[in-house]
Amino acid sequence: MTTARDIMTPDPRCVGENETLVDAARLMASLDVGALPICGEDKRLKGMVTDRDIVVRCIAEGGDPSSTTAGSLGQGKPVTIGADDDIQEALEVMKRHQVRRLPVIDDHELVGIISQADIALSMSAEDAGETVAEISE
Repeated sequence: MTTARDIMTPDPRCVGENETLVDAARLMASLDVGALPICGEDKRLKGMVTDRDIVVRCIAEGGDPSSTTAGSLGQGKPVTIGADDDIQEALEVMKRHQVRRLPVIDDHELVGIISQADIALSMSAEDAGETVAEISE
């Protein structure tokens, strides 16, 4: 059985819930990523923030990214998967919740992220294309 741990990108960097969106954007730029997990003072996952969130939910609404915190964009309970869960379950979660990046949790700790690229690298081209199409509906 292939697990989430087998295909995830390990050791993701987090933006702190009290860090600003400017801090988040700079970290995204330095890591060349479009999304980051938001972690709390307790080191637990609080949500995800994307470059699109910064633009649409802050800047476009007249917000100030230098004073708006990453934590303010984290909404509800984050969608996650367990590190030892079957990859098919991870794919179903991504499809059901229409998420392109899925945080991977082990014992309440963030240990990785599964992205569409991880899926594409771990599946046949036909299966990966079908899965990505369903996630993006």
